[in-house]
Amino acid sequence: MTARGDLLLTANAITARRPDPHAPDPTWLTLFNRRFMSIAEDMGRVLQNAARSVNIRERLDFSCALFDRHGDLIANAPHIPVHLGSMGDSVRAILNRFGASMQSGDAYLINCPYAGGTHLPDITVVMPVFGDDGPRYFTAARAHHADVGGISPGSMPADSTRIDQEGCRSEGLLILRDGLLYEAEVRDWLAGILPSGRGAVGEGRHESDAMPAAARNPEQNVADLTAQIAACSTGTRLLRQLEAEVGPAAVPAYMGFVQDNAETAVKRLLCGLRDGEFALLLDDGSRIEVAVRVDRQALRATIDFAGTSPQQSGNLNAPACIAHSAALYVIRTLIDVDIPLNAGVLRPIGIRLPAGSLVNPCHPAAVVAGNVETSQNIVDALYGALGALAASQGTMNNLSFGDDHHQYYETLCGGTGAGPGFDGASAVHSHMTNSRLTDPEILELNFPVLLERFEIRKGSGGRGRWHGGDGILRRIRFLASMHGNLIALRRTTAPFGLNGGEPGQSGRQWLEKGIGGRKLLPGIASFEIDAGDVLLIETPGGGGFGSISQSG
Repeated sequence: MTARGDLLLTANAITARRPDPHAPDPTWLTLFNRRFMSIAEDMGRVLQNAARSVNIRERLDFSCALFDRHGDLIANAPHIPVHLGSMGDSVRAILNRFGASMQSGDAYLINCPYAGGTHLPDITVVMPVFGDDGPRYFTAARAHHADVGGISPGSMPADSTRIDQEGCRSEGLLILRDGLLYEAEVRDWLAGILPSGRGAVGEGRHESDAMPAAARNPEQNVADLTAQIAACSTGTRLLRQLEAEVGPAAVPAYMGFVQDNAETAVKRLLCGLRDGEFALLLDDGSRIEVAVRVDRQALRATIDFAGTSPQQSGNLNAPACIAHSAALYVIRTLIDVDIPLNAGVLRPIGIRLPAGSLVNPCHPAAVVAGNVETSQNIVDALYGALGALAASQGTMNNLSFGDDHHQYYETLCGGTGAGPGFDGASAVHSHMTNSRLTDPEILELNFPVLLERFEIRKGSGGRGRWHGGDGILRRIRFLASMHGNLIALRRTTAPFGLNGGEPGQSGRQWLEKGIGGRKLLPGIASFEIDAGDVLLIETPGGGGFGSISQSG
């Protein structure tokens, strides 16, 4: 006891208790959940700080995650939901292709939508973390690159009809070994040249594919890839640090336990879910049909997309992994306990995707819009089938513009759907996107544009007992000639309301050219922009929930 009355305690010896790898402990389960999440978040901070492109550094269009030895998702930072349910497929594709030749410290690149990718600008870097018996875990970082080639600057073409028109594609490419970046191979790939030598295999090109247009800014691509490698290396270091603290057997054991815990939480959720069906029409006339069937006795559910339209000639086709991402996201949002988003969530869920359909296309279908647009509508259809939430804006309002020197891409916020007991949110990114908009100062510093207006589109949310959120209006003046691409749904259809709620307003957009000239644009459009032109975009509002007569 000190003179001030403080009690001082001195520890002569501390015996640290390590977790038992054979039996889960609730306290340790919570600690591991938090630690795995923390590692993924640290990876994200490294990627953001090290990246060069505005799209990654400012818009945060990236995701980082940890995977077990099988490529199953263990934990992710709260990044981009459409990435997270699909990254495990990319990790497994790398494991299947390179497993026998993998070495500690390797890093691999993959972006093929038919091997766990979403669309070509989303490049995933995968790094194995070795134990005595081979790869024990994997770290991965997926980032949307500003340009990977293809027929339009920004690699988000509105008018693509084949995958080879959308940019460079790889089913797996070794890019790091023994601390050496295989930069020449990466640059060859970005130039559309088939890579060769030093294990750089697995381009996955089909004989029917045309050579893609080369990436327009390979310096930026290489810089962003090295930032992704740095993020994965950070995850590797932190996993080894965790092993040193708790023992090498405990970490993989608790990777299994956290998935078991998530599975149990989903089974509890299924006890309160009901069967449901929903059909949703897209602007191009195609349909998403989904039926949810719950077997409460077996504690399993089936999500069946039978009846969904065949794959389309345009680029709204969504690779199968996107439907898995959407299901993972929706199920996780319905669970009222704090668990990480991991592969255990889908263990009790069977997903049926018709081959050659809009939600499971076959090569060489174009897919660039499936990732950003169809994904949003899959989510809305699932919520509609479950009666849980009115439609949100149902689009990411993808705007890209550029020339040989500048390439920029952004997604625009809008309104979210209302649900039982709550209004929708206004002017937010929702569901399968969690990126942010570039700050006006950064946008105008890096690109020849002026952001003249950015405001909430009042009254665009659907009315109801609970109102849908409002969209936004964005007005951009161009100071140089550019080529633009817009990929945005819910222009001819509207975000639906539920239980008597009214739909939200559809989006619209136009170019102002000179004094009094106005050129209306469709939601999916490729267009030329002259210096002095102004682009205005109004994004959709969310649907209302419950009839207005129930209000008050």
